[in-house]
This record gives sequence, C-alpha cells and structure tokens, in this order.
Amino acid sequence: MPGKVADFLRTTELDDTERAALDHGVTVRRGQGYTLRVTAAPAVHRQLLTRCQPLDGAQGAPAIPAQRKARREYENRVNALGQ
Repeated sequence: MPGKVADFLRTTELDDTERAALDHGVTVRRGQGYTLRVTAAPAVHRQLLTRCQPLDGAQGAPAIPAQRKARREYENRVNALGQ
C-alpha cells in the first residue's frame, strides 16, 4: 500500500480488522516516500480500497494528483490479488 494511501486511512474511521491490518503493517522506505506492507485477507484490502475513494476527488473535493495516483496503484495491486 502506498504511503499516501496509508496516511489517509490512518485519519479515517476504520473498523477493528482494518485498523489492526494497518497497525501491523511494515514500513518500507522508497525514495522520497514509503510503502506499507500489509498482510491481510483480500477482502480487507478491498474494504480499505473502498474507504480511500475520496482520494479521487469525489463530492466536490479537490483531487491531488499524487494521491489519486497512489490510490490507483493500490487498486491495481488489490485487483492483482484476485487473479
């Protein structure tokens, strides 16, 4: 999970399973940012992906390109889990 997505999710209201997955993630430094390696069931990743939809700029909120790209990358990784 890209760091921008993880940072956003830490500020949102999550259920216990989602919060535990984020809390047990391992931070891996990548250049300027970081990646959070989260070990969880694909269903939990899909729930987290649903919760980070506002990063796309929904409901009139301005979309920040870097956050939108981070969410898209996470979506691609989650979709690859199902294959």
